[in-house]
Amino acid sequence: MSTSGRVLHSVAEMQAAMGADVHGTPADATGISIDSRTLAPGDAFFAIAGENSDGHAYVAKALDAGASVAVVAREKADAFPEGAPLLVVDDVLDGLAALGRAARARSEAGIVAVTGSVGKTTTKEALHIALGADGQTHASAASYNNHWGVPLSLARLPREARYGVFEIGMNHPGEITPLVRMVRPQVAVVTTVEPVHIAQFSSIEEIADAKAEIFDGVEPGGAAVLNLDNPRFPRLKAAAEARGIARIVSFGESAGADVRLKEAALHSYCSVAVADVMGMPVTFKVGMPGRHIVQNMLAVLATAKLLGADMALAALALSRLKPPPGRGVPLQLQVRGGQATLLDESYNANPASMRAALDVLSRTPVGPRGRRIAVLGDMLELGVDGEAHHAGLAEAIRVAKIDQVYCCGPLMHALWQALPSERRGGYAIHATHLEPMVAAAIRAGDTLMVKGSNGSRMGPLVKSLAERFRAGEDALLEG
Repeated sequence: MSTSGRVLHSVAEMQAAMGADVHGTPADATGISIDSRTLAPGDAFFAIAGENSDGHAYVAKALDAGASVAVVAREKADAFPEGAPLLVVDDVLDGLAALGRAARARSEAGIVAVTGSVGKTTTKEALHIALGADGQTHASAASYNNHWGVPLSLARLPREARYGVFEIGMNHPGEITPLVRMVRPQVAVVTTVEPVHIAQFSSIEEIADAKAEIFDGVEPGGAAVLNLDNPRFPRLKAAAEARGIARIVSFGESAGADVRLKEAALHSYCSVAVADVMGMPVTFKVGMPGRHIVQNMLAVLATAKLLGADMALAALALSRLKPPPGRGVPLQLQVRGGQATLLDESYNANPASMRAALDVLSRTPVGPRGRRIAVLGDMLELGVDGEAHHAGLAEAIRVAKIDQVYCCGPLMHALWQALPSERRGGYAIHATHLEPMVAAAIRAGDTLMVKGSNGSRMGPLVKSLAERFRAGEDALLEG
């Protein structure tokens, strides 16, 4: 993906970084792409072999679309026409990682790595905005936080960037270490540790240890930014110190936090807060609702302070933060007698994010005689305690004063059974069966929130409701 007409990597730089053989006459790259459908003219196309498709099948299409060069595997190079502009390597993904390391090596940017069970992408986007107010900032696209997303994001780091922000995710132990050693951040942020992907771990302490791998790549003299309100803070702090990180900056509402939330006014589509940032009072508005969002902004301000960014500009910029698709985007539905509001939280779900979304729903206004409705799909990868985690949401629903709950999936049946009869809206095993029940129930003035793990198919349910009630981009509510 090209972001400007400037050269991102010369042919000579790519050849040297990857140990590549040159075929044909490649041109310098203005961007990096692994998808021929979104490739911009001037991009270098990396023919990565994925689980479902092999990028080598799209090399011709990429070159036709204006790719400056295609990076291909040695064993497949003979399949392409003589004279095709190619860089030939032993392994394409390894080549991309090598180019990412080269981009990092030449960079003088302040580099941040972000991980955590919840809030990685939102925090990364907020850092992009806040640091971007102070200088050119490069950040991972979307949720490019895995074994190919991190090297791709790193390879796209412009040499002139002042800051770089990289999201790092994991499902299993050992995944973060090789990625963060490529990124080599000056600041490592852990948003929180919660029972997410716990089916792959024996305990939440193991999850904390896996998140603590982010300290493996921190540059000498670097810092860790940790959530003091999270019970796993002492374990993370000890892990950071064991890796030689002397600067531990805590954030949260707890007494003693280096970056402490002093006041917060939580509104329907934004929040206003006052924080003490290492002795400096900072007032900020964030363009997304929820106490959990405000708390993650404390980590953003801590990072900005550590990197020497202009704090006034960083705090002011946070008002521009908006929810990304599937993470709370409000849609207007045209229903009989008026309008209803749908909060699209369908991107993913776990117990912590589910409770946060229910809290946001409790603060979102309804119209005359309107109700607050939660449409909830299964939270996956919770291991043997999955049913208990689902049933446990009943208390959060009571506290949030949700009027009706629609449940979808075998695990959500545990919540359905835990709900009092007056809150039960409907239950179905599949999202396709739940959608008509929800559609029939929506009235003018209602506000409904849809959330579940990706595998629960809540995203298609949102799309179906939006189409049914003619919601579109022009109906997005303003924050």
